[in-house]
Amino acid sequence: MQGSANLNIMIKAARKAGRSLVKDFREVENLQVSMKGAGDFVSKADYAAEKILRDELMGARPTYGWLGEESEEVAGQDPTRRWVVDPLDGTTNFLHGLPHWCISIALEHKGQIVSGVVFDPAKDEMFYAEKGAGAWLNDSKRLRVSGRSRMIEAVFATGVPFAAKKTLPATLQDLARLMPECAGVRRWGAAALDLAYVAAGRYDGYWERELKLWDIAAGTLIAQEAGALLEGVRKDQDPLASGALVCANNQLFDHFARIIRGA
Repeated sequence: MQGSANLNIMIKAARKAGRSLVKDFREVENLQVSMKGAGDFVSKADYAAEKILRDELMGARPTYGWLGEESEEVAGQDPTRRWVVDPLDGTTNFLHGLPHWCISIALEHKGQIVSGVVFDPAKDEMFYAEKGAGAWLNDSKRLRVSGRSRMIEAVFATGVPFAAKKTLPATLQDLARLMPECAGVRRWGAAALDLAYVAAGRYDGYWERELKLWDIAAGTLIAQEAGALLEGVRKDQDPLASGALVCANNQLFDHFARIIRGA
């Protein structure tokens, strides 16, 4: 895919930050780790990656706004455009030596996500999309959601709330309803990659609550551009604003959404 100038900037920034993270991942036992909250770890690697991304993205587009997980929000001179960045989605996996984590970068224009990049440096997989131009993996593979139409053959992904988050009871109820009807549920601990995997047809659907915009901004666009349907867990919710979403291919979506909504 021949991407826009902004998309090329995003991909270049993701690769540069990815090299820094891979280096730290190889020495994960030496990282200085602090606690940002129960079960929510932050490392020097996380901050270093965000600095690289901020320098690259804001250096190329200094008038844009900035929303990142590890730094204060910045209003840009251009009020219509904003970078939305998670420098390390799957931090707990990273710190435990589990090679399932990623960088997520989105560009928001007038309240809409128009470009998204989810980069998995450990596996060298670059998922990306621009609004109206499809979703892609690495240089040339067009992404499509799965074609499965039977729930009993489908595999879904979610995030099980940790540290007594308030949505744990709802998620346990979801699992009790869903598990008897499907082939399995995975909890791999990186929301951006969950959405990218739906886009690639590796998962047939995904749902979760209590997410932040930087967790899902890029992934939602990639999934939708690959053909996924995506709504709030409640029909009246904006998934990006609420952080509660349900996503699946079009053949499974209605049934899957009814189960998650308890209908």
